[in-house]
Amino acid sequence: MTSLETIREKLAITEPWVESRGAYWLNPGPSSVRDVAAVMIALGARFVTITAYELPNGGGFRLEYHWDLTGNLLGFSFVIAGNSIESIYDLTEAADWIEREVHEGFAIHFTGREYEPLLLRPGDKLGVNLKEFSASAAEAPSQKEVAQ
Repeated sequence: MTSLETIREKLAITEPWVESRGAYWLNPGPSSVRDVAAVMIALGARFVTITAYELPNGGGFRLEYHWDLTGNLLGFSFVIAGNSIESIYDLTEAADWIEREVHEGFAIHFTGREYEPLLLRPGDKLGVNLKEFSASAAEAPSQKEVAQ
């Protein structure tokens, strides 16, 4: 049994892995982020990072957790309707900095942990990535203006 099949079995997921953008993706289904992290760590995977996106029309957030297992990049997407998800920092210390950055940038709270001060941009408050984009985009020069 391959490691990919082992992951599916341990998480009781029947959907197949999907290869896309140089990575293998698996829908975690009802598994929590901590369930996935525990399985990945038990198999010797290395946590890489979290990519966070705000979904349109107030649809919450998507957090993509990236892991490396024997040179294969594996991804698990979690969609959250609110602004909190469980921390995995106590399972893998490598999650510390990115959880803090996502907390600061998107005002997402990682439950089960405390935060040290981390200011990406001094003077900003939580949710710095959630500011109105339309006003700043209207003021930004077009690509044609930049090229001239």
